[in-house]
Amino acid sequence: MLKSYFTTAWRNIRKNKVFSFINVAGLAIGMAACLLILQFVNFELSYDQFNKNVGDLYRVYNDRYQNGKLIQHGTITYSAIGKAMQDDYPEVVNHARVEPWGKVIVTNGNKKFGEQETIAVDNSFLTMFTYPLVAGDVKTALKEPFTIILTQTAAARYFAVRDNNYSPVIGKTIVMGRDSMPYKVAGVCYDVPENSHLQFDILVSYISMLTGKNAYREADYDFKDSDFWHYIQLQHGTDYKALEAKLAAFSDKHFQGNKISGSVEKFYLQPLAKAHLYSDFEYEIGKTGSATVVWGLLIIALFIIVIAWVNYINLSTARSVERAREVGVRKVTGATKNQLIRQFLTESFLINIIALSLALLLVLVLQSPFNTLVGHKLSLSFLLKKSLGGYSITIGLLSIMLAGIFISGFYPAFVLSSFRPILVLKGKFSTSKKGIVLRKGLVIGQFAITVALIIGSFIVYKQINFMNKQELGMNINQVLVVKPPMMSDFDSAFIPRENSFKQGLKGIRGIKSATTTNRIAGDELGRAFDVRRSDDNSGNHYTVRNMGADADYLSVYEIKLLAGRNFELGDYNQDFGKLHTLLLNVSAVKQLGFTSNDNAVGKAIMLFGKKWDVIGIINDVHQKSLRYPLEPTLVIPTYGTYNPISIRLTTTDVASTVAGIRAEYEKFFPGNLFDYYFLDEKFNEQYKNDELFGRAFGIFAGFAIFIACLGLLGLSLFATIQRTKEIGVRKVLGASVGNIVLLLSKDFIKLILIAFVIASPLAYYVMHQWLQDFAYRIDIEWCVFAIAGVLAVLIALATISFQAIKAAIANPVRALRSE
Repeated sequence: MLKSYFTTAWRNIRKNKVFSFINVAGLAIGMAACLLILQFVNFELSYDQFNKNVGDLYRVYNDRYQNGKLIQHGTITYSAIGKAMQDDYPEVVNHARVEPWGKVIVTNGNKKFGEQETIAVDNSFLTMFTYPLVAGDVKTALKEPFTIILTQTAAARYFAVRDNNYSPVIGKTIVMGRDSMPYKVAGVCYDVPENSHLQFDILVSYISMLTGKNAYREADYDFKDSDFWHYIQLQHGTDYKALEAKLAAFSDKHFQGNKISGSVEKFYLQPLAKAHLYSDFEYEIGKTGSATVVWGLLIIALFIIVIAWVNYINLSTARSVERAREVGVRKVTGATKNQLIRQFLTESFLINIIALSLALLLVLVLQSPFNTLVGHKLSLSFLLKKSLGGYSITIGLLSIMLAGIFISGFYPAFVLSSFRPILVLKGKFSTSKKGIVLRKGLVIGQFAITVALIIGSFIVYKQINFMNKQELGMNINQVLVVKPPMMSDFDSAFIPRENSFKQGLKGIRGIKSATTTNRIAGDELGRAFDVRRSDDNSGNHYTVRNMGADADYLSVYEIKLLAGRNFELGDYNQDFGKLHTLLLNVSAVKQLGFTSNDNAVGKAIMLFGKKWDVIGIINDVHQKSLRYPLEPTLVIPTYGTYNPISIRLTTTDVASTVAGIRAEYEKFFPGNLFDYYFLDEKFNEQYKNDELFGRAFGIFAGFAIFIACLGLLGLSLFATIQRTKEIGVRKVLGASVGNIVLLLSKDFIKLILIAFVIASPLAYYVMHQWLQDFAYRIDIEWCVFAIAGVLAVLIALATISFQAIKAAIANPVRALRSE
């Protein structure tokens, strides 16, 4: 019996090649798009799921308020927080402090290795997190000062490792940065998984910072120096929200921010599983993604597959008149309703299996360009990865797909098997009005989704274009940034040496000027919390961003000096305590209550516990992406061995210019590794998630439109076949080609217009909410909806007209003979 079902189903598929092609093509493209998106979604949701304790691990973050206003929302906090929480609350069973050292230079003998990502952690980190060792003892590896754990790749990079035997590496030493103290290898761990929000090459024992002549005492147990990150482990089954509710009392007990910085602190917990996707925090140290991108693409995937299923249902039920006689004959010859349902379900199943097979083939073909789009090496195996909520996302979505396949097959099967054989065979069968209404509803639904995606694509494109073209208040184009001379000593000769280096650069053809700053565009600036005017006795305290720069900062970045003067050589000193001049931006002038830029010049402010003189006012600068508002900022005159060097170029011959820079750098800073990048490329990395969302949104919206058009083509083709005689009669009576095209198109265009009316307010609401994440954003203009509506109608007309014009120009005699 089953073989008979499949044989009959296959005959019907072959008999109606055009409709079968439309069904299979739509389903295959929809499934392929869905499978590609699901790979990315599951990968993004799998971050940190490899940790055995992932359900019990949380990171501490805090919100800082000043004068009733939120001034900081970040994961950076005080060294005492973790231990204090474990002491105060039995729910906290473990804690680990984390201090990122950034990208350090590693020296082993005569060899130097740059850009080695290094993090200092407590030994408890190794038992809380799952970074298993291939050599060494996880219980003791980071208990002693000046001990380290290397990843397998790092160990093989520094030492000769044979046959994956890392045991000989244990006990060997390396030197990091300018520190002359050797660090002993106490363990080697597996390479950090790509889906770990913390990435490192080296783990350093946290106790190393508390040891030796340069011991960082505040790193041990302190509530004043906010420069540390904390992870805690809760007792299994603990409601972290209940613990979080107790942290207000914890803040009152331990932290007196109003005395330290004039601010109030509130502490919160974030599940480790959400650290990657749900991070709007300042001073983030982990790899971050975007929940908006992930869930947005997931919704698009569901929309695409739903449109494909709607196509199948519409075409199957639309052809009910054509298949009615077949059903009538089968019933007369003894077929039961259940047998007919099984027959049509078999046909649906076969079409979906063919479509799924083609979809898998399409995925294999498109995998490489898709991986380039999302920036990950993905494959179908990622559908089986454990993600947020375990395997529920994968199981749930696959269940939805299977349910969709069944439902899209069951409804047409139910409709077709319900025909009354007597009416059918007498030729009195007509299409159900309810069926027609349903098909129209489904067409409206799928085109409402399509129109919404078109509107969304336009708005996403316009917002990204707006951000890329917005004036930043500085010029970051044609700026090459050289990595800082971290291996040099900051002694009395360093400032003159750096100035000589910059002077030497000006002698290289294609270089206009150079500056050294402790932060570059795109970096998170530090904050000074206890800032006030020296003549203000009101007790008001303010928070101001701060950075250090030399006298060429304004000229290299083309920042305007609005009042006062720029830095001069006499403003600089190796001794930070002797510095006393600074520049304010316009926002800082307003925040501190000065009546004008000129009024602020010559005044004094209190900063870092001493008095500073305001010597100049500069324009506001967008230090970070346009997601963030402009902030009050001050600039102080500093040099440093960790300050990168920004160089303004005036040439297109970059290769020879870089060669000249390298020679000058190696002359003035021997022993350092030369490396560089272009500032605009680095700055625009902030928009990586937004641009990914924009590109993916546009591409997959295109898929949805194409699938919807396939369905519309099928329906118009069927409508044309059904009205062949009517078209012939109308042509004999004098109807023009335009009349015929209008006749066949107007019903579909009405449905598209209804879909537009439904989609527009929904699209406006969703995209308006999306835009709220940006401090600087476009206004949603009516023309976006007008263009989307016109485009939807034109696409529909182009799709329908193909078949309508073909029918209109056909010989009417043939049409009448067909009856």
